[in-house]
Amino acid sequence: MTRVLFVCTGNICRSVMAQAVAAQKAEEEILDNLVFDSVGVSDEEHGNPPDYRAVHILEEHGWLIPDHYARQISRGDFENFDLVLAMTSGHKRALTRLAQRWGADESKIRLYREFDPEGSPDDMEVPDPWYGGEREFADTLEVIERVTPVLLEVLSKIS
Repeated sequence: MTRVLFVCTGNICRSVMAQAVAAQKAEEEILDNLVFDSVGVSDEEHGNPPDYRAVHILEEHGWLIPDHYARQISRGDFENFDLVLAMTSGHKRALTRLAQRWGADESKIRLYREFDPEGSPDDMEVPDPWYGGEREFADTLEVIERVTPVLLEVLSKIS
């Protein structure tokens, strides 16, 4: 069983969108040895459901919405997950600091867009739709839909 954790700021937009798409796509491809979850580096949204705009864009594109409430990353997450995927370099820095503080394995932390077939070393950030509208959420989902097949292919080879 390979366990993957998606991480963004508050755990109500990017990370939960990535979780939803990966989980549904893995189920469709019968990759039942993969488990997905998501968290935030911040606790500012703790206990909140996914942002209504994220829910809308996921549903509009045929993705199922996970039963999810935002939570902040914990020490146990570094022990329980095999791969921790940061949505931005800022998230990766925060995760690295936490891993160092907790004596956790930093090698588990990677940038989500490392798996982007159209990615560029100059742009490894998943766009933050929070301050935008439908177009920004669609742009974020476009990145996630492009990354997910590559990520699943890599994961299916290591699990």
